[in-house]
Amino acid sequence: MQNKIVARYKDGRLMKGVTGDFMPNRDIFHLVPMDAPPGVKPIDIPVRDLKAVFFVKDYVGNSQYQEKKVFEPTKPVPGRKIKVVFTDSEVILGTTQGYQPGRPGFFIIPADPQSNNERLYVVTAATQEVSFV
Repeated sequence: MQNKIVARYKDGRLMKGVTGDFMPNRDIFHLVPMDAPPGVKPIDIPVRDLKAVFFVKDYVGNSQYQEKKVFEPTKPVPGRKIKVVFTDSEVILGTTQGYQPGRPGFFIIPADPQSNNERLYVVTAATQEVSFV
């Protein structure tokens, strides 16, 4: 299965493309850039260099949309509510079923159902604070 992703590096760089082999327990995955011609060799992406891997609905998104940082009170949430503050001060609010402090990373589903992100994999080393809400 090919997933549309945006790989965000700790230094601010972005790479957009597809991956078919991202696994949270592996140190490297492969990405074919979104504008690459057919048959191009995938790029190795070392997870340790990343802030997060965003699994997106589309590559463009809506730059005017301000993602909500609250949970809808009438809608049940899967997993535990979590707030992540990255070392660059970005804040993500969502739910998780797999956060454990000693692990290298974990998945989050954004609190805002209108987000362009379906889910994201947070690299723990790129966080400043992680708390349950």
